[in-house]
Amino acid sequence: MRNIRAAVVGAGPAGIYAADILTKEYEQAEVDVFDRLPAPYGLVRYGVAPDHPRIKEIIKALGRVLANDRIRFLGNVELGGDVKLADLHHYYDAVIVATGAASDRNLELPGSDLPGSYGAADFVSWYAGHPDVPRDWPLEAESVAVIGAGNVGLDVARMLAKPVTEQLTTEIAENVERGLAANKARDVHVFARRGPAQVKFSPMELRELSHSPSVDVLVEEDGFQIDEASQALISSNKGVRLVVDTLLKYLEATPTGAPHRIHIHLCHAPVALLGDGKVQAIRTERTELDGTGNARGTGEYVDTPVQAVYRAVGYLSTHLPDLPFDHVAGVIPNQAGRVLDLDGVALPGVYATGWIKRGPVGLIGHTKSDAAETIRSLLEDLDGIPAPEVRNRDAILDHLADRGVDVVTHDDWLRLDAHEIALGEASGRERIKVVPRDAMIAAARSEDTSLD
Repeated sequence: MRNIRAAVVGAGPAGIYAADILTKEYEQAEVDVFDRLPAPYGLVRYGVAPDHPRIKEIIKALGRVLANDRIRFLGNVELGGDVKLADLHHYYDAVIVATGAASDRNLELPGSDLPGSYGAADFVSWYAGHPDVPRDWPLEAESVAVIGAGNVGLDVARMLAKPVTEQLTTEIAENVERGLAANKARDVHVFARRGPAQVKFSPMELRELSHSPSVDVLVEEDGFQIDEASQALISSNKGVRLVVDTLLKYLEATPTGAPHRIHIHLCHAPVALLGDGKVQAIRTERTELDGTGNARGTGEYVDTPVQAVYRAVGYLSTHLPDLPFDHVAGVIPNQAGRVLDLDGVALPGVYATGWIKRGPVGLIGHTKSDAAETIRSLLEDLDGIPAPEVRNRDAILDHLADRGVDVVTHDDWLRLDAHEIALGEASGRERIKVVPRDAMIAAARSEDTSLD
């Protein structure tokens, strides 16, 4: 059996699952998992709202994978900045790209470039303590609109509506705590283009909106439309049925007079952001379901006064150096994970998995099956993949050291992890996240650090 070494670029669930499956399927495989951040776990660490501890349980499973002796985590290493694709080919049999999608998908609306219009992904990165975003966030709007009928939109709405005093049991960083303490939002309006059976909320996320005693969830009656296609979905899909039932409960509930309100507007399609020099309102068109589950405009427009708009219409992957990219679909062109060049020919030894392979859709379970497909393709191709010039496992570390790259190893990450947990324990919390990159690296080296 041929000994192989693989480089996985991206230490989120997609990359870690690929490393796990490869080492389980092929006993003579060793894998190095690279990430441009000093910490692993990708959007599980930097894309999930801090008040979702159940979802973050996945980190424990991912951590067990990284503890495998045949898998190494090499953080603070950026493809294209610290190491080239050609360098990886020099040291590895195969390269698996799993960099995910962390940017905001564009929303072409008049006024979307006005001050006060924000991408939801940027806001999520801020409140999740991402080291590469600004430390401060403007939270001066009393009325806010959220465009998008998915879980990210719900997370944004909940984070804007929920008082910071109810979030001090979470891992939010000190700068995020200060920012949320100054938040002036009282009314958050969530707009969905179609009806209750077509929204992409998960039942759990939707129910969690009402868990705060400081927040009333109000569903506007005029958009609560159920057509024939909707009824078929409700009857055949338990998740859809639970979502519709929850929305109906919110619709029928009597407001408590809570100081914060989340308004869910169904069958409202955003058409423009309005304002003179800054966002002052959002214009939506009332829609009606057409019997197939799709919606059409009615020609009736509504202007809702808001001072900020968050666009939660999906994530977008980033084009990586030396790799092909489909700028329309936002993915690396591939066939069953085999990366294809501009002529549709598979690049030897280069693979993709996760959202950069299939687009930003699906849950953790889809990511695992997706990684299995990519690893299956790699193993099928193994006889035709050229062996690397250098097989020494530590040669890549020497190469990065020569380039002045401050690599964060798995042991380093464990020290940073323990440091964050210790910060939390001092405040009666599970963890307080360290945000600045240099402070993360200092903690990983067991040096003195601070939260700022």
